[in-house]
Amino acid sequence: MNRFDYVRPASVPEAVAAAARRGSVYLAAGTNLLDVMKGGAARPERVIDITRLPGLDRIEWLPDGGVRIGALVRNSDLAYDQRFAQVFPAVAEALLSGASAQLRNAATVGGNLMQRTRCAYFHDLASACNRRAPGSGCDARAGENRLHAVLGWSEQCIATHPSDFCVPLVALDAVVEIEGPHGTREIPIDTLHVLPGATPERETALAPGELIVAVRLPAEAATFSRHARYLKLRERTSYAFAVVAAAAGLQIESGAIRSARIALGGVAAKPWRAREAEVALEGERPTAKAFARAAELALAQARPSGDNAFKIELARRIVVRALSLALQGTPEVMPALPASPFSTIPGANHVA
Repeated sequence: MNRFDYVRPASVPEAVAAAARRGSVYLAAGTNLLDVMKGGAARPERVIDITRLPGLDRIEWLPDGGVRIGALVRNSDLAYDQRFAQVFPAVAEALLSGASAQLRNAATVGGNLMQRTRCAYFHDLASACNRRAPGSGCDARAGENRLHAVLGWSEQCIATHPSDFCVPLVALDAVVEIEGPHGTREIPIDTLHVLPGATPERETALAPGELIVAVRLPAEAATFSRHARYLKLRERTSYAFAVVAAAAGLQIESGAIRSARIALGGVAAKPWRAREAEVALEGERPTAKAFARAAELALAQARPSGDNAFKIELARRIVVRALSLALQGTPEVMPALPASPFSTIPGANHVA
């Protein structure tokens, strides 16, 4: 790890002012940042500790039924907040499927949103990685790439975004509140993370020095609470990034789908909103055929970036499974294995 200056501001304006200096990064729990610093993949010159900034650790319910979540709210505190889990069950399920219990107790909402989009080649300093060293190349293109992107990738980078939390947030039209050198602004979370294109080193839409202070879920997102699920397929039961994941929400009225929400994880450099698939479901009866058609539309632009063609069909099946489970209704009790596509109910069919 390189030597760096350490700053602990007392307020958000102080933090933003300190971050104006080139080479600065914000530190919350550090569950991702410290890892990449220890390995040498990130070498900041100044670390700004925001863990003691006042007012950023609150869950605030808004008069219209929406909720505002401070950037320093812990993942586990949010997931186990009884009211939040009832109103936004897919988000709670996603939070509980990420990392380990110990990391969820430390990790923060804002830090989760700012996880680095990376793969093994990012961490390996002997490998070429355009995210770590722009212009150096992408060794993943001809390397071990079975878990890499199938949507939105470029020749410059085929890594996938690792967050579980962000997937249902994108599906539910969450908004990110930002403080920066030029004041405050808000952006839809769907535009927070950017696709690699020719500049994979640019991972988010944040300008230098900008700080996420809160995430807001609109009241409309609560209308999906009765039929919402998050599913995550991984290579081991816990503490693993998604091979593919899907968040699904349905509004059912008079036996038909009034509105649908679908987002995918583990398939691109950002959580992937499947808007065409959502539109195709509106007004349809919630049948296996309709769900299969939606899954085809959700992956219509998908193409392998290497030895990962299997992920396309796998993602289609996870979309169908997420929609099917959402149709059955949100469980009253969180499943024993949150977000798992494999049922914990004896005798249940778990063929995706």
